[in-house]
Amino acid sequence: MATTDWNPVLRGEFDKPYWAELQQFVANERAQTAVFPPHDEVFAALHLTSLANTRVMILGQDPYHGPGQAHGLCFSVRRGVRVPPSLANMYKELATDVGFVAPNHGNLEHWADQGVLLLNTTMTVRSGDAGSHQNRGWETFTDEVIRAVSAKDDLVVFLLWGAFARKKKALIDTARHVVLEAPHPSPLSAHRGFFGSGHFSAANAALERAGRAPIEWQLPN
Repeated sequence: MATTDWNPVLRGEFDKPYWAELQQFVANERAQTAVFPPHDEVFAALHLTSLANTRVMILGQDPYHGPGQAHGLCFSVRRGVRVPPSLANMYKELATDVGFVAPNHGNLEHWADQGVLLLNTTMTVRSGDAGSHQNRGWETFTDEVIRAVSAKDDLVVFLLWGAFARKKKALIDTARHVVLEAPHPSPLSAHRGFFGSGHFSAANAALERAGRAPIEWQLPN
């Protein structure tokens, strides 16, 4: 994280006892089994989207736990990997909301480059074992990331999908920023209000009202 403006903001976390314990836990896991995303992509969200450039924040829970899927951005997968069900539902909502045409991949780096911070609240996972790295310290770190974004003077739109993400609203200055909440885009819950939420157009409307550039949600092939 040395090349980004996150480092001075988050550096204090690296001296806390939980951080050393967390890193030792992840190292031990990697020594025994596959852990995703790869070591050099754990912080991809913070590398690709600077704090200064963050305009929208989407919170995920866990990285994908299948081989070759996770690359450090929530909901995103590498090119050539099948689009997962939650992301496919995001594409469906984008189509009805902003006329989005689904690309031939599930890589969301185009959003990250524009200031969409795609953060998983837990940043690593054991292969094939969803939730296996929760409650080990990642949430303490990512809560600090959320607080740092909330402290920005510029308006940020937070998209909180699902119960776990909506709990993070307590960390956000809702007088300064816009928080949009909906059920998770998972096939288990998307029909309960994620479809039809209009969050992508609403995020852009909020940004434009604040004099900030909207996000180009369309992804190039």
